[in-house]
Amino acid sequence: MPDALPATRAQVPTPRPNLARRAGFVRDVIHIAGRSLRQARREPETLFPPIFVPVFFFAIFIGSLESIFGQAGIDEFRAFQLPVSIVIAVTGVTRAPSVVTDIMNGYFDRLLLSPVNRVALLLGMMVADLAIVAALTVPVLIMGALVGVQFTTGVLGMLAFVGVALAWSLAYVGILYAVALRTANPTVTAQTFLLFFPFVFLSTTIVPREEMTGWMDAVAGVNPLTYVYGALRSLITEGWSVTPLLHGFIAIVVVGVLAHTLAHLALRGRVSRARR
Repeated sequence: MPDALPATRAQVPTPRPNLARRAGFVRDVIHIAGRSLRQARREPETLFPPIFVPVFFFAIFIGSLESIFGQAGIDEFRAFQLPVSIVIAVTGVTRAPSVVTDIMNGYFDRLLLSPVNRVALLLGMMVADLAIVAALTVPVLIMGALVGVQFTTGVLGMLAFVGVALAWSLAYVGILYAVALRTANPTVTAQTFLLFFPFVFLSTTIVPREEMTGWMDAVAGVNPLTYVYGALRSLITEGWSVTPLLHGFIAIVVVGVLAHTLAHLALRGRVSRARR
């Protein structure tokens, strides 16, 4: 009997270490962003509206209003309208609808069971959004060059122009993720973008504030898009003017803080519901 004890002990399996560990915040962001970009590549039709809509508005505004505002003393109307096109192109370009799909099919809840960083879930999709938005700025810039728009700030100003557009896109997209995570409703999430259009037309989209009177001037004065347009337009026509760039930066930060706070609160609520 004593001789059999060592053999019995030798048959006891050694416990394996727990392999489910965090891969790291940066790696989580890269994996989530990569998945979102692969999804976008399989759905190229979703990129058609962000390209068509700004080109359509630019052509309509130039074709119907350029001669009128040229006579009214508003110079370089095409340069005045190019920022409108790029803002419309980059606003609301997001993978938020895919979040709704993941929630509905249960993938999002399974993802929450993994050791992936919760903030990386949101940030990774936003990184993918930025990559897509950066690509969408190219046709807008080409369109501007074709109609004769020139940057007084040169190539660096053009890069800064794209940077301001990307910053605005990143700030605003938090609203869409907040709605997607909160409602998990594809219809509501898709219709959220419609809320952006009143802000477009209650700002300096068509004319500068100097040409506005009454309530329209007051509303445009508190509309963040007015200052984003101002920053973008200054890079085309005014040079490196500090004041409009600073105002645009402040407007983007304010919108970004509010929108991303809502998005992170919605993510926290979704995580809490998944744990129940």
